[in-house]
Amino acid sequence: MKQGDLVTRKSYGGDIVFKIQEIRQQQAVLRGVELRLLADAPLPDLEPMPQLDPFQYLGLIRPKWLDAMRRTNASQSQASPNAGDSSTAPGAAPKSRPTYFDVPGKVLHLDGDPVYLRKCMVLYGELRVPAEGFYVTEAHMADALYRLLPQIQPDIVVVTGHDGLLKHRSRGDITSLSSYKNSHNFVNAVHAARQYEKNRDALTIIAGACQSHFEALLQAGANYASSPARVLIHALDPLCIAAKVAFTPIRDTVNIVDVIGLTHSGLEGLGGIESRGSYRRGVPKIQHANQT
Repeated sequence: MKQGDLVTRKSYGGDIVFKIQEIRQQQAVLRGVELRLLADAPLPDLEPMPQLDPFQYLGLIRPKWLDAMRRTNASQSQASPNAGDSSTAPGAAPKSRPTYFDVPGKVLHLDGDPVYLRKCMVLYGELRVPAEGFYVTEAHMADALYRLLPQIQPDIVVVTGHDGLLKHRSRGDITSLSSYKNSHNFVNAVHAARQYEKNRDALTIIAGACQSHFEALLQAGANYASSPARVLIHALDPLCIAAKVAFTPIRDTVNIVDVIGLTHSGLEGLGGIESRGSYRRGVPKIQHANQT
């Protein structure tokens, strides 16, 4: 076996597919292909899998919420905000209604896994969510946000990658950040984002990965975070929430239970606080003619 191979762990019944990130003597550092999990295992415990490109492997899994959210986003754009209004005086000719244009919330997505990032950017495009994505290791996310936030000026920030409870933590101690592989890095990133924008409705922050310290991330200023029950979350769960926020009107709050119910891991994997959406409409919609 070598770096980059796809494997499962025999001791766990082959329940999760991993990519070998690094081999240290007889120990492999593993990154989940579907789940945002960082783990390690002895080489004899590993079982080889068909060696697909991890991006292709992730592409085989179609989120259950994708088609429904695409339809919702499309209908949101087509609906008129004043469908019930009538400003035409009695006896006057009816006025034609203006054509609106939509402005979904803009997403800045920092991901500690380049394969997950590639897949997320494809799906943002399918859902018509304006997004800029950057592969940034978890330890450097706070520094990256200091630089990127003033430049991109997003409405929504996603900071995610890999995390997990440390195998050799103090027994039963899940309240300390030192018991997690990357939760402290995500907390630092959330702090950096909140220094840029303190208003939780002006900047929605979605933070965390598998088994992340949910309470610490919310206390740092995240609107949504993983993982309340310290469970594994799917690679695309943070994107699901970001896309929903991007197409929820600014006058409305996002239905927390509904949006988290769309995700793979549900309320055990993700939670949050009541927050407004980022979607706006504008008028008039201008058709730019081709210049010859």
